[in-house]
Amino acid sequence: QVQLVESGGGLVQAGGSLRLSCAASGSIFSINVMGWYRQAPGKQRELVAHITSGGSLYYADSVKGRFSISRDNARNTVYLQMNSLKPEDTAVYYCSYYSDPEYRYWGRGTQVTVSS
Repeated sequence: QVQLVESGGGLVQAGGSLRLSCAASGSIFSINVMGWYRQAPGKQRELVAHITSGGSLYYADSVKGRFSISRDNARNTVYLQMNSLKPEDTAVYYCSYYSDPEYRYWGRGTQVTVSS
């Protein structure tokens, strides 16, 4: 089992920045994928970005050039630096982890609100 603890959400004005952090603990395998999803009211949960333990990256088109994902493997922690935030970025952001795709873990979520 894996526990994920997110931090860094909050309220920010459009154009501002936030950095989300997610620390994983428990039965962590060295080879894994960690990432961030988000879900806005009335919308489906979507993948924002992920990063593998080997450093492979993925970004949703909507955040390319604005968000940056990184990780500290020694601390089993993943970060999401969010710049040039837009009101449409407002959502609950969820941290995710998996090594075996059959066993995906989720954080509780952290609210990001971007005001116009």
